[in-house]
Amino acid sequence: QVQLVESGGGLVQAGGSLRLSCAASGRTFSSIAMGWFRQAPGKEREFVSASSRGGTGTYYADSVKGRFTISRDNAKNTVYLQMNSLKPEDTAVYYCAAGAYGSIWNRYDYWGQGTQVTVSS
Repeated sequence: QVQLVESGGGLVQAGGSLRLSCAASGRTFSSIAMGWFRQAPGKEREFVSASSRGGTGTYYADSVKGRFTISRDNAKNTVYLQMNSLKPEDTAVYYCAAGAYGSIWNRYDYWGQGTQVTVSS
């Protein structure tokens, strides 16, 4: 079992930045890949970014490439999502997930409760 708790969401103006954090517990953090997904109202859950177990592999959706950065601190059992140059279309609930490395949501076994990110124009 893995428990995930996200934090760091909020309201920001377009062009601003936020950093999301996801603290994990319950399993050796370094042995599991981590991902970020998001879901806007009325839309499907969307892949944002993923980090391999060791953190050397990262993967981004085209819509966030060059603006978002995923990183992890295995000593702190935490994965981060640095979001820069935010756009109104980035508005969504952001979820942290743990599981198999990649962009497919149902390959992730564990999910956090989500944190709201709202970008105003």
